Formats: sequence, structure tokens, C-alpha cells
Amino acid sequence: MRVSIVSETWPPEINGVALTVRDLAHGLAARGHAVQVVRPRRAQEANEAGLVHLTVPGFALPHYPGLRLGWPAHGRLHHDWTATPPDAVYIATEGPLGWSALNTARRLQLPVCTGFHTRFDDYAAHYGIGWSTPLVRAWLRRFHKRAAATLVPTRELADELCARGIDNVRLLRRGVDTTLFHPRRRDERLRAKWAAHADAPVAICVGRLAVEKNLDLAVRAFRAVQARTPEARFVLVGDGPERARLAADNPDFIFAGTRTGEDLARHYASADLFLFPSLTETFGNVTLEAMASGLAVVAFDLGAAREHLADGISGLRVRVDDARGFLGAAFALGTDPTLRAMLGHNARRRVEALAPDAVIAEFESLLTHLAEHTHADRPIVAAGI
Repeated sequence: MRVSIVSETWPPEINGVALTVRDLAHGLAARGHAVQVVRPRRAQEANEAGLVHLTVPGFALPHYPGLRLGWPAHGRLHHDWTATPPDAVYIATEGPLGWSALNTARRLQLPVCTGFHTRFDDYAAHYGIGWSTPLVRAWLRRFHKRAAATLVPTRELADELCARGIDNVRLLRRGVDTTLFHPRRRDERLRAKWAAHADAPVAICVGRLAVEKNLDLAVRAFRAVQARTPEARFVLVGDGPERARLAADNPDFIFAGTRTGEDLARHYASADLFLFPSLTETFGNVTLEAMASGLAVVAFDLGAAREHLADGISGLRVRVDDARGFLGAAFALGTDPTLRAMLGHNARRRVEALAPDAVIAEFESLLTHLAEHTHADRPIVAAGI
């Protein structure tokens, strides 16, 4: 099967969408499929075995340094997909490139599905344009309704989108590499660099350092733990527009920057508890990575936490918008090593069955079904309607 995957974010950008789409692309290629990736080009390009890249001009996303969007590419896509039509098209992002890909696929009557990866409607309030939230939701609704299927990672999100009138939703669960992310990667030398002695609790937060991640709540939670246990340490892994402010306000924090692969896994496993205060996630891959690393997790009742974290058994799950509850849960874990150890052990066991191969097989099955049944089951409507 020939599959075209369209995404406006791709490694070396580090975010959940880029890494998820990369894993899907490489997973399909490993199963023998011809995979084309359509994305914005970068200043320095590198070949990736098994993938064919079609790159287009891009531009920086305002107020979000380090991320880019792709310009519309109707002509380029029409030419390429007419010459060599893909059996299925998967569009992971709703930006200008994604819209042009959707229009082109429909015009050429190609089977096309989309992925709902980012809550852009929730982001609006964090960037001073909360008034635009209804407009953004209408934009997202129109985009996804025009596809044959919209893939989402949780039942919670599927129900939410169905309630918004997006009735073509299909569930595609996320997996985690439990060989890479593993408690055995704990590194006492790394902890020594953090000045964390054997009994000192180390809290960690992994992800983009941006205002929509609600990081100030994680700071407050850690400070409460530190008030009881002064030797506690807080490690933030990632980068973003909030790093400078957070570093200036918290000079005692450890800012580890962007980490990947075994280095990232070592950082997870060398900590003791994972604080995830975000309220804007569609999933939150980092939650599964932390659980696989044997960490006790504090997270709101959203995304991966709702889907995979059993409250009081494999972590602590807090009611949405209950900031006081998040602070209390973090304090309980930060000051109770026995509870941390029990929840971390159970978290590891909970995610051991979430093999990435199973996710790729399910993605392959969804695309195969789409390719075989779209023309028969769904009438093609002219693009732009």
C-alpha cells in the first residue's frame, strides 16, 4: 500500500504530534508499505531510510518560536498525487498545508483521513485571543468533517468530538516503547549532578515549556513539597518560550533542555515523581513514558491519564481544574516514598501491554479499510463545499 502522511511538524521538532507521526510513518514503512511524508522543509535536511519526503516552503508560527507551518501546496500535491496516487492519505495537522492536502485529496477522489492531535481551540485563551475560540472550533469541525475518518487517541476525545458534530471519529490508541523507557535506566551519576542524594525526591516535568502547559501549577506543587523536604529537586526537560521566565523566577530548578532517546529515558528513570499539570492535551505521550519509567504520576483527569492511569493504584488523577487537588496529590507523593514506589511499580505494569507494534497494526488496518471502502461508502463532494 502507498500511503501519504501530511504533517506540518516533524523531528527534529520535539512535540507529541511530530514524534507520534514519525513513529506511525516508520512503523508503516517497517511493515513493507511505501510511505511518503509531506511536510515543511528545513534548513538542513537528512535522509531517512524507508521514507520519501516531499517538502514544501514553510513559515514560523507566530508567538511559538521553533515551530513552523507549511504553505499551501495545491499544485505540488496535485501533480505528485496525479502521477503516483496514494492508496490512502493521512493528514495530521490542520494548518495551511493540511488544508491544501485535504482539498487536493478530495478533488482527486483519494481516500483521506485526519488526526486530531492538538486542541488549538483551548490554546487561544492562553495567547490572549480567547475571543477566537468559537471560530477555531468551527474551523476544526469543518476540517475534520470533510475527511472520511478522524483518528483520536482516547474514548474521551471521541465522545467530545462527536458531541461537536464530528461524527466520523475512529479510535487509534497510542503505545509506548517500554524497552526504551524503563526503570533500569535510573542513573545515580545523573542524580548526583542534580545534587539529589539517595532519599531526596526528584520531581520531573517533560514537555514544551509554554504557557498552555500550565507549568506555574507544577512550580507551586513542587514548592509545597520542598517546604516539607528542602533537599527535593525539580527537573524540567524541554524547551520553549517560557524557559527564560521560569529560569529567572526559579534559579534552583534544573533546566535540562531538550532530551531524546536513551538520554531522555535516563532522565525519566532517574526521577521519582512526574508532574503533569497541562489541561490542553489531546493525549499526553509523556504520561505513558513516565509510567513506563516507573514514576508515580500526578495528572488531571484527561487524555492518557484518564485512559490509562488508575487513581490511587498506578498514579494520582485529579479532577479537571482542581488546582488545590493537584497540589495535594503532588504533596502526598512528594513526601511519601512508600506511596511513590508502589504507584510507580503499578504504573510500569499497567503500560507493559501498550506495545507500539499493536498501534501500527491498527493504523495499517484503518488505512486499508479506508482505501478499500471509501469510494463505495462515502460520496465524493467537490472540494470547498
